[in-house]
Amino acid sequence: MGSVGLTLPWRHRISAVAREGESRVESSDNEAGVSREAGANSEDLAIATACQAGDLGGYERLYRSHGARMKNLARNILGGQSDAEDAVQETFLKVQRNIASFRGQSAFVTWTFRILVNTCYDLRRSRVRRKEHSHEEPEDAPKRPEPRAPVTHPSLRMALERALAALTRHQRDVFLLYEVEGFRHAEIATMLEITETASKNTLFQAKKNLRALLEPPRSIQAGGAL
Repeated sequence: MGSVGLTLPWRHRISAVAREGESRVESSDNEAGVSREAGANSEDLAIATACQAGDLGGYERLYRSHGARMKNLARNILGGQSDAEDAVQETFLKVQRNIASFRGQSAFVTWTFRILVNTCYDLRRSRVRRKEHSHEEPEDAPKRPEPRAPVTHPSLRMALERALAALTRHQRDVFLLYEVEGFRHAEIATMLEITETASKNTLFQAKKNLRALLEPPRSIQAGGAL
């Protein structure tokens, strides 16, 4: 798995594993949250209607509202800015080609992000195949010298990248969608074609694994004392 182009707003927030059913919204914010969600649903419907009518302005609104978020997710899945931009561009082409198949069974943005995630999977598989093919050299070809790895000092960013790369693909994608992009488990379930329970359990395990990977050894915690 390639390195992760992290743009993570949670930063150091690898907190204790969330309890089942735990909400990220404080009770005092519930009313405002409901109002924002209603507004988002109205905007989502307006964009979907415009796109289905063949109005290019609908696609422009979709990009203005979610383009940066789409690039962020694609970059975190694929590990590079160029690949992320390719994935988003391909996603918009697929949305335009398949807009007639959207039936409103989920939010339009959720449907769009599902296409994005699948597009990222396809690009990742294609990248692996290209890499494998590029390594197939004739037996009599001169061996290229192995480049020396640069000497770097450990950092939190590198530790996070390594920890996320150590997760399974499923755990990593659920974690990114929930903690980084802020999707609800119901939306993630639709994108990844899993159940809400599976999404919650996967997030639970991802957080547990991340904490184990990021916690320093006990000998270091104890100051190296035996």
